[in-house]
Amino acid sequence: MGHTILERNWRSGHLEIDIISFDKDGIHFVEVKTRSRNIQAPPQENVNKTKQKRITSAALRFLNSDNGIPYGSHECHFDIVAVTFEGSGFSTEWIPQAYIPIYL
Repeated sequence: MGHTILERNWRSGHLEIDIISFDKDGIHFVEVKTRSRNIQAPPQENVNKTKQKRITSAALRFLNSDNGIPYGSHECHFDIVAVTFEGSGFSTEWIPQAYIPIYL
């Protein structure tokens, strides 16, 4: 999809971001959620306000780190990748700009 993966499973203390990528639109902080088909709620519904706040805090830490400083002037996007397992197969849905953190 034209993204360059900068980090996978990036951690700072107790905070984590599953994927950090960069493309022509800016830097993307991606939460990956997986679920089995027999669970009624889709995976992305489990990225609630509390989880969003933790991801946002982690994103700020990344942008203030040595690796993140070069990306600090770019647009930030918070995406979700939802993976649903069904039988022996699975489906993947990328949800760009899934939320905008407004509680900073």
